[in-house]
Amino acid sequence: MDWVKSLNKAINYMESHLLEKLTSEEIAAHIAISSYHFQRCFSLLTGMTIGEYIRNRRLSLAGQELSISKEKVIDIALKFGYETPESFTKAFMRFHGVTPSQAKAEGAGLKSFHRLIIKITLEGGSVMDYKIVSKDAFDVLGMTRAFKAEKSFDDLPKFWGEYFLSGYHKRVTGLMGVCQQERLASADFQYTIGCEYKQGAEIPNGFGLITIPASTWVVFKCVGPMPQAIQAVWKRIYSEWQPQAEYERIEEYDFELYTEGDNQSKDYVSEIWIPVKKNT
Repeated sequence: MDWVKSLNKAINYMESHLLEKLTSEEIAAHIAISSYHFQRCFSLLTGMTIGEYIRNRRLSLAGQELSISKEKVIDIALKFGYETPESFTKAFMRFHGVTPSQAKAEGAGLKSFHRLIIKITLEGGSVMDYKIVSKDAFDVLGMTRAFKAEKSFDDLPKFWGEYFLSGYHKRVTGLMGVCQQERLASADFQYTIGCEYKQGAEIPNGFGLITIPASTWVVFKCVGPMPQAIQAVWKRIYSEWQPQAEYERIEEYDFELYTEGDNQSKDYVSEIWIPVKKNT
């Protein structure tokens, strides 16, 4: 898949439907990828969520209209998807620093947020450590919860923090973080903290098994303190490796593998495992 072309196609779709109700599922369906991977890729490459991008674009355009038109504030609010003048005013002030009424005054200071154009520029060589491996199906023993992709960057670290603060790691070592997306049309996903299961071992209360199917995996090595090191490699996967790879990812499972030791050390090693198939 040409990720740059697909992301720009998604942005074009958002721009064409800014005045309509938009969901990440609808946008992802337009470019034929899962909502989960679309949201993760978009956030990693742009530094913002899809919701933030749409909201900023709408508020930017709303500011322009207020400054040049005679339309009422309530009409502008409804036009750009706000149900009440109060909610519009609150969002408008947070973005522009002035109220909608003040924006109508001559000389009012407003902020502009331009549409995105995704470009991947390769500047010289840089090394990414990875390997291609085949692995039979295996089970993971862990604690699983459901998450929204849009909020996952905040909610997943909280889950990890709770896992260790509550002492769950003493019952099941937290050496893996597994993402499982069960429905391609959904932005929801299941996330499991745990470890590879040894057949016959006890399954503690509150924990369960998930089966990871046999697959070919591309494995990326990450070196450095968590979570910065692994987040940096995820961004490079989307921006450097995937646009020119001979493999296409399988949108089913992926997982992060952690090692024992100080995860804040500059030498700490972790891995990202992504299931793939050869491009046809």
